[in-house]
Amino acid sequence: MTDLKHVVDRYVAQWNEPDPEARRALIGALWAPDALHVLVVPPQEIRDAAASLAVPAPPLEVRGLDALNARVARAYEMFVAPGEHVFEVAAEPAVLLPDVVAVRWSMVATSTRAAVGGGVDVLALDADGRIRTDHQFIG
Repeated sequence: MTDLKHVVDRYVAQWNEPDPEARRALIGALWAPDALHVLVVPPQEIRDAAASLAVPAPPLEVRGLDALNARVARAYEMFVAPGEHVFEVAAEPAVLLPDVVAVRWSMVATSTRAAVGGGVDVLALDADGRIRTDHQFIG
């Protein structure tokens, strides 16, 4: 299997990268061109809106490098750019199957170093060690 530490370090680094061009380059190297990122449990307001229509809340998906770049950039703008949080690896990655790894991460307050959020991402890698799919579970 691919060097997991390298993949995981780059995966977390993309969410913290302040330079848009460096972030785009990191995403281009880390993800397969047609990769899929799935936010498995959407934010509560989306689940509430779906429930009000008597529809189960769907997972939120983005596919392809441009959409992934937009997704990662928006998370950076919301959580890291204000200087209040950074994302960090919270535990050693767990190999679930060949080329499938679970990455536990934390969103850490920069002022206290306390974890204020987190989750786990299940990454499926292609033969070149790039991410094919990412199922993100927040909470």
